[in-house]
Amino acid sequence: MNRAFKFRIYPTKEQEVLLAKTFGCCRFLYNIMLADKISEYKANGKMLKNTPAIYKKEYPFLKEVDSLALANVQLHLETAYKNFFRTPAVGFPKFKSKHRNHNSYTTNVVNGNISIQAGKLKLPKLKEVRVKQHREIPDNYVLKSVTVSREPSGKYYASLLYEVEPSENQAKFMSYQDARILGIDYAMHGMAVFSDNLGSVYEGYMRKAEEKLAREQRRLSHCQIGSSNYQKQKRKVALCHEKVKNQRKDYIHKLTRRIAEEYDAVGVEDIDMKAMSQCLNFGKSVMDNSYGMFRDILDYKLKEKNKKLVKIDRFFPSSKKCCKCGQVKKELKLSERVYRCSCGNVMDRDKNAAVNIREEARRMLTA
Repeated sequence: MNRAFKFRIYPTKEQEVLLAKTFGCCRFLYNIMLADKISEYKANGKMLKNTPAIYKKEYPFLKEVDSLALANVQLHLETAYKNFFRTPAVGFPKFKSKHRNHNSYTTNVVNGNISIQAGKLKLPKLKEVRVKQHREIPDNYVLKSVTVSREPSGKYYASLLYEVEPSENQAKFMSYQDARILGIDYAMHGMAVFSDNLGSVYEGYMRKAEEKLAREQRRLSHCQIGSSNYQKQKRKVALCHEKVKNQRKDYIHKLTRRIAEEYDAVGVEDIDMKAMSQCLNFGKSVMDNSYGMFRDILDYKLKEKNKKLVKIDRFFPSSKKCCKCGQVKKELKLSERVYRCSCGNVMDRDKNAAVNIREEARRMLTA
């Protein structure tokens, strides 16, 4: 399996210029190759097989950057183009904009051209770049590729992709009858409710930063577009968004690591978060919760330990069903936050749903 490590890098002024050239060349090559493919398909109804080498003669500046970065541009475009014809719902490939797209490029390891040691990251064309390596990489990991990116705040990062052999000492369970299983129910406030008391409450970082973010965005709207002050203020707005993103990721990574270590399996509802964000004006709250990101990160961390993430059908009556006697209510209003059953069970509605999800996951695993 593959595993990535993301480190912040600190390029010099000369290296920043070369990085900017690489980002621009990758974007330019992607757009011109896509335009030629569209023209060929309209003219002859065939898919054009073009490569970066064709354009280097006409545009010599493409030779100044890493050739493997341009080769990966071709692979990304071919994948996007084929995905559209295979599944039209994914959408046709779009042209990359200098102002809207994330600046990044990917290069591959060939004959030891990339290495990281002693606080330095060796990259093609750039030579050595200073890197903040905040964690050690095991010696048995094999480096495959590196993705260099520039955030809107101006910070540079390198994501190193390693090939990893599955560990032999990962936990294996013959039966889930007595396994520790956690049930998780989505909650608009606090991201999720757990069947066990984990004592973890999501802070809602976007809501807490709204006032400061609104102030910085208001100042940005008063700046003249393209001016020096506009660029400075735009970076301040980007830093506000980046801080919220980092706080959210830090919380989710710590929580998912704890769950993956303490439990053998986890049950979650298979909810369409995108559809939920588009209804009832809940968009900002749903996106701030990042429940979808939480599920994805939890999934891969459980897989690393050979554990299971069980997705319960979204139509399973987790909220209407009593976790004590199993009776299902015909109607349950969204405003009813306390579940009351004729058997005498009185408990929080979301806690009841989390317990039902846990038991349904246990049933699915032992079936």
